[in-house]
Formats: sequence, structure tokens, C-alpha cells
Amino acid sequence: MAETVSMPKLGFDMAEGTLVRWVKGEGETINKGDVLAEIETDKATVEVESSASGVVLKHLVDQGAVVPVSTPIAVIGEAGENPTVDRGPETVSAPQPVSTERTQEGLAPIPSEISPAESPSTVHGQPSIVKASPLAKKIARDKSIDLGKIVGTGPGGRIVRRDIESALSSQPSAVSVQPAQPAYQLPITPAADDETIQPSRLRLAIGRRMTEAKQTVPHFYVTREYKMEAVMDMRAQINAILPEGEKLSVNDFLVKALALALRRFPNLNASLAGDKVVRHGAVNVGVAVAVEGGLLTVVCQDADRKPLRQISSEVRAMAGRARDGKVKPDDIEGSTVSISNLGMYDVDEFIAIINPPEAAILAVGAAKQVPVVENGEIKPGWRMKATLSVDHRVSDGAEAAQFMQALAEFIEEPLRLLV
Repeated sequence: MAETVSMPKLGFDMAEGTLVRWVKGEGETINKGDVLAEIETDKATVEVESSASGVVLKHLVDQGAVVPVSTPIAVIGEAGENPTVDRGPETVSAPQPVSTERTQEGLAPIPSEISPAESPSTVHGQPSIVKASPLAKKIARDKSIDLGKIVGTGPGGRIVRRDIESALSSQPSAVSVQPAQPAYQLPITPAADDETIQPSRLRLAIGRRMTEAKQTVPHFYVTREYKMEAVMDMRAQINAILPEGEKLSVNDFLVKALALALRRFPNLNASLAGDKVVRHGAVNVGVAVAVEGGLLTVVCQDADRKPLRQISSEVRAMAGRARDGKVKPDDIEGSTVSISNLGMYDVDEFIAIINPPEAAILAVGAAKQVPVVENGEIKPGWRMKATLSVDHRVSDGAEAAQFMQALAEFIEEPLRLLV
């Protein structure tokens, strides 16, 4: 019996997605779990896996179409079947001058988010969708490169970053000769021209969600400084015996510590559902990853029940896919709490905005050697500051402070992370 594959809903605020590319064509055999298509959401390009095995009987939408969530996109069944399928809401072919977004008042028009590098190219006067990764599109847009003139070397002829870089390196560089300046004149740097850019879909989505979070979630913040000597020492010992590419980061220790501390404080591992608070049984830690054009959160499922090495491996793999624009749906869904770490940028401390509908997010600064006073003596010590942002509708300052104390037990006595 034929089975319909629909546009998945990746996030509570997702309303539609763009079908970027069909990986399996009509008539091709496909197994359950194989990649059927690639879709682009406000967050990233995601691979849609088949929910059934058989033959791809029919594509119900075209490449480049903007498709509402839960709309049927393909039919999979046995060869020769001719099922009748309800196509659901009408899809919109890309590009469109205007798209719509659901607001509290209804459907409101918003400007198209399709940038020049993402628009269809023209071949012999006819439109043709250019297959390119999100990163390749961004570089092409920034460098004013026509994607229609580049031959892709990625899967299925997809244009990837190396193709753009190759095109850039082959372009002749313009050499300008400046007129000679009198010896007594100082060189004057010309003022840069104003530049107007079209934000990416990801940047626009971040703007909408964070504006809503800051306006509707009553944040409060608790900051604490942590002793990091034990973590730094343990990390050095573990990494000394691990191969390259598998070494642990400080953030791996913090993800595990955060997850274990939340076991004691289920009120912070929660989300709001109307006028009720849902305390989640699983501790799924969302880890913020910097990507081209914005920020993406990948999710370490059941982080409290996984060893450090597995946490490190999974987060590293998901972060790599996020930066390549190839995340899987499970990579970015289901977080119950988040952590954002700017320590690698030598940031002392900062506060983060809560990622709705979660109730808390931990913002982490750099671990640094600083002068500390112990027993009346000044000596060097490793210290790190972290700030917890909490939804005041769910918790209060006293509970948040107690949580930060519990977190200190796991950070300052990291053997607890191993047992």
C-alpha cells in the first residue's frame, strides 16, 4: 500500500519549508531511512528521510517550491501503483515576490527572503534552479558571483564552497596604481560606501524569535564564578590518551555537568505550555553553534545518561553538519535546555536570551588563569564565569542560585561526571 511523505515540522515555530532538491527521482527504489529530499527551513538545509521502503511513485511538489508543513510532498509504494493523493494546501513556487507568515492577527505579507544568490538562474532565456549549498550561496552573494556560470562538484552536481573558491581564484585581480603623493602628505584612507544587504532566512528567523522571547519572557539572571583547575587537569590527562579528532573540549564537560545538575532541578528542565509547566523527563541539551549568517542549536539527547566521550563525538558531528548546512531533523529538535559558550572568543562573561519554549539557558565565558586569593595568599588559579538566564514564570532567584551551586559540585569535582 502506498505511503505519503509530508513536509516535516522542524520546530514549534516552523510554518513552511523550501524543497531545495529531490535526492531520489520518480521511479527510483528507496529504503526506509534513505534521504528522499533536501528542504531549507529558517534554520538550515535539512535532509528528509523516507518513512517507507519501495519505489518513489510521484513527486507532489517541484524543486524550489515553498511548502507548508504537513503538506504531502511524495508518494512511495510498490511499482505500478496509482494511488489518489490529497495534495493538501497549495504550495508556492519559488521565487515569489511576497511570502506569508502567520501572526497573531492572521496571515500578513512579508518581503521575499530570496536573495540574488538564491534565485533561479537563467539558461538560454529559461529559468533553471541552481543547486548550491547554503554556504556556497552566501559566499556567491557576498562576492557577486553568478552561480549559473559555475559547475558544481558536490553530490548531484551541487555547487559547494570549493567550487566558489575555485571560481574566485581563477578571476583576474585588478591592480590599481595610486598617484604619487608628496612626501609631506599623510595617506588618507577613503571612506567606505554604505552597503545594504538582504539578511538570510536564518538571520531573519533569529531576529523574530529573539524579539518575541525578549518581549514576552520575563528573564532574570544569576552569575557565578567556578574553579576550573580540576576540569583543566582532568581534560589534559584524558586528551593525552585520545587520538586527534576525538579530544574533549571544556564545553563537553559543561554539557555533562549541566545535564546532571538538572536532574536535581526538574523545574529548570521545563517548558511552558499555556498556563501549565511541562517538566521534561529527558535532559536534552541544546548546544549553540555559530554558522554562516547566524546561530544554530544542535541537540545532545539524554546528555545526563551519556559518557563524556560520546557527548563530545555527537556534538562534534552535529556541529560539523550544521556548519556544512547538512543537519538532520534529529540534530536540531527536542532540546529542553540550552548552553551557549563564547569562551573560545576570550569573552569573560555574557548573558543569553532564552530559546522558547525552554525555561533556561546557560551562558559560559572563557576559563582563564587569574590571580586568586586563598588562605590569605595571592596565587594563580583557573576561573570561569557562567550566567544562567531563567524564565521568571517558571522559577525564582533562590532556586536558580541553588542550581548554580549544584553545578559547581560537578564542575569543581569532575570525577562526579564519570560515575
